Amino acid sequence: MDFTIPEDLEKYYEELVGFIETEIIPLEQQDDNIRFFDHRREYARTDFEKGGLPREDWEELLREARKRADAAGHWRFSAPKKYGGKDGSNLWMAVIRDRFAQRGLGLHNDLQNEHSIVGNFPFVEMFEQWGTEEQKQEFILGGFEGKRRVAFGLTEPHHGSDATHMETKAVRETRDGVDGWRIDGEKMWITGMHVATHCAMFARTSGEDGDASGITCFLVPNPIEGLEIEEWLWTFNMPTDHPRLSVNNVWVPDSAILGVEGRGLSLAQSFVHQNRIRQAASSCGAALYCVEESVKYARERKPFGQELARNQGIQFPLVELATQCEMLRLLIYKTAWEMDNMPHEEIEKTISDKVSMCNYWANRLVCEAADRAMQVHGGIGYSRHKPFEHIYRHHRRYRITEGAEEIQMRKVGAYLFGYLGPRRGKFASG
Repeated sequence: MDFTIPEDLEKYYEELVGFIETEIIPLEQQDDNIRFFDHRREYARTDFEKGGLPREDWEELLREARKRADAAGHWRFSAPKKYGGKDGSNLWMAVIRDRFAQRGLGLHNDLQNEHSIVGNFPFVEMFEQWGTEEQKQEFILGGFEGKRRVAFGLTEPHHGSDATHMETKAVRETRDGVDGWRIDGEKMWITGMHVATHCAMFARTSGEDGDASGITCFLVPNPIEGLEIEEWLWTFNMPTDHPRLSVNNVWVPDSAILGVEGRGLSLAQSFVHQNRIRQAASSCGAALYCVEESVKYARERKPFGQELARNQGIQFPLVELATQCEMLRLLIYKTAWEMDNMPHEEIEKTISDKVSMCNYWANRLVCEAADRAMQVHGGIGYSRHKPFEHIYRHHRRYRITEGAEEIQMRKVGAYLFGYLGPRRGKFASG
């Protein structure tokens, strides 16, 4: 077995580092842009007078960074070549995201709002698999050009992890001689609606509560008559772009359906594996950053006349975290490599449990590492003059979003006990 990182990947990462040093860090430093990353970051990013939404100057800085990265050929790295990308593999993305997070906070990679100079585009895969040619042109190319941005409208106020009991309904209705659908219901935590041109809104079109089939995805324009933002939900990790919204008598034509009528949940699952493995890599890298910063501080700090690092009470917790980071990284890279070496549709059937292992454990580990870093650093670690509270607040949400860790553990359990996956039926009696 060869665990060596491919040489061409190492060379490309060197290119990325050079781009960060020549283009991104100077942009981060100019015009007091550092306010978005130092102790002022939460206040600088958040427009508290406008519902807690991201400030326009913060989002403009992110757009400028992405624009520069796109011009240099980096932003679309993971996208297919036909859309201007480089067909970046899951392994390469995992390594890049891991190493970016190890660099700490910065304009190169700030996942508080999923920003990175090497972008992650889950909707590209979704439209590639399920969209019509017209939809691919409009939403994939339009997305890269900044003309289209799609929010993901699955979660509801009373239904999070269990989308099969969705209360939002769509019924057939013809208006002005055009066949279409009337949609009514509520959605919650629909990230990015303040800038979205469309919401990929999931609604039950047939079947009964609890059925996995009978749910359809509609591309609903934003704004549209009948769609109302009821409130912006303030979170542990501000600023917020997560609203609760209502849809009342919203009408869209048949052409607004994405994918196959009644198979919306299959569509929703089409990109979670890529998202989860890349998220896991970021969490692993951020965890190691917290460990390394704690090690440096413990060697420098000298209470009672000797290095703080001399105390086993300091050493042992960091040893355990460092050990877990190393083991986790190997599983993430191995799983990403396996994903690259099988058809996309086989991932769910064979290694979905490994993806979930990586994700739930990485997100839990980074929270433990950030908390330990605060403890090692003492008062200054608890302050916003260090990045650990920001890392904790950001990554803590990943234990809930993208499938709560309990949901992912349930997936692992189903594979382990043979209810799903390659071991299915292994323990069946008779």
